[in-house]
Amino acid sequence: MKKILSLGIVLLLMTVIVSCGVTETPETVTLDPITLATTTSTENSGLLEEILPHFEEMYSTQVKVVAVGTGQAMEMGKNGDADVLLVHAEPTEIQFVKDGHGVDRHRVMYNDFVIVGPEDDPAGLKEAAGSDAALALKTVQSMKVPFSSRGDNSGTHMKELELWQAAGVEPDGDWYKSVGKGMGSTLTFASEEKTYVMTDRATYLSMKDNLDLVILVEGDERMFNQYGVIKVNPEKHEGINKEGADRFVDWILSDEVQDMIAQFGKDKYGQSLFVPNGE
Repeated sequence: MKKILSLGIVLLLMTVIVSCGVTETPETVTLDPITLATTTSTENSGLLEEILPHFEEMYSTQVKVVAVGTGQAMEMGKNGDADVLLVHAEPTEIQFVKDGHGVDRHRVMYNDFVIVGPEDDPAGLKEAAGSDAALALKTVQSMKVPFSSRGDNSGTHMKELELWQAAGVEPDGDWYKSVGKGMGSTLTFASEEKTYVMTDRATYLSMKDNLDLVILVEGDERMFNQYGVIKVNPEKHEGINKEGADRFVDWILSDEVQDMIAQFGKDKYGQSLFVPNGE
């Protein structure tokens, strides 16, 4: 009787252990390489270098990063040359999905844009404009002081054009320098040429030790900078890595990676370069 009772207890314990999942092994998934088309700020800031190894190790895969302006990244998506996009031009992203080029769109993180320039501030933007970005640009135009623009149809360039429109002025003339390059190269150009320029805060902070530029205008709610992730529509193009894109989106929105984003930059700059708001 005691043996039967003991056997019953053992079987009961085994049932409890199995039901609690103790004996389950985690799913092992290996993915084919994926192509991520993204804005230059995610690469220039060092964020991707910080977080992507986590994804690559988890799925024994490789992420091919193509860092270009948001406009170019979305063209890659339209042409089927990328599996997933990480970009920052919300109205354009929403239209991209509406037009059937993308499947879903999720917010991932945000930061903000700032206007930087020479420390001596020849146009007096810090005093004249305060946090008003449109007023700052109007002041630049009225004084014809040099201003550098990315000029590359990136998310930053799109936002800059919105602010010129809000200022009611057309940026045109020798004082307006259209660089046609990414954020890092444009900041370097502005520093060397002693011009004003609009930049995302993350790229500026990651480069500021090598720049002769300081933040002069910040805090305008119109300079909010939201980043989104979009899967390219696999029904539009053959060869899209659908599983890889699905896994990447789930990964970047996970609590673990959102926390990695929140921590990025704190140790070096005393603040996060991006604020997670994945949904």
